[in-house]
Amino acid sequence: MTEPNWLNWTRELQAIAQTGLAFARDPYDRERYEMLRALASQIMAEHTTAPAERIESLFEGESGYATPKVDVRAAVFDEQGRVLMVREISDGGAWTLPGGWADVNLTPAENVIKEVREESGFEVRVRKLAAVWDRNRQGHPPAVFSCCKFFFICELVGGTAATSVETSEVGWFREDELPDDMSLARVLPGQVRRMFMHARDAALPTDFD
Repeated sequence: MTEPNWLNWTRELQAIAQTGLAFARDPYDRERYEMLRALASQIMAEHTTAPAERIESLFEGESGYATPKVDVRAAVFDEQGRVLMVREISDGGAWTLPGGWADVNLTPAENVIKEVREESGFEVRVRKLAAVWDRNRQGHPPAVFSCCKFFFICELVGGTAATSVETSEVGWFREDELPDDMSLARVLPGQVRRMFMHARDAALPTDFD
């Protein structure tokens, strides 16, 4: 899935405005960056169903130097070589690898352990950083902000299956039995299959783009 040029341009305009507002001291410069942010909002509104005011409010909530957001995903494998997946309550109840936005004051590995516990009930140990992928380069549905996705290979060490406020089902899947209804905003089938390859061959280097 190729992202449209207007989305890439809008994302970059928003980032320039956000970073400019973080460092500008001259009131006229700040006014120009605010105008640039408003223009980015109007461009996005022109191509979506969201009103410009709502988009601008979203952009105003971002401050400081503009950097990609961080998402962590866990590829947890059991002794039968199956991967753990959870069914998200949001996004139409589709399946995904456990994970989510990284929280502050936790390392990426600590974040992924926490996400697995909260979403599936299982305790895991991180074995390997398998991939660091740019969401916008991987073929996910278009999104407003830039995002880096960290995929970790994990081994099961305890716990029992348990759903949460975010998940309605927990399941284990073989490589040839992956669910058809995956949450493509979170993971792609090719990414999950790549995790099986990393689980089989610990010597594979970390993937990145």
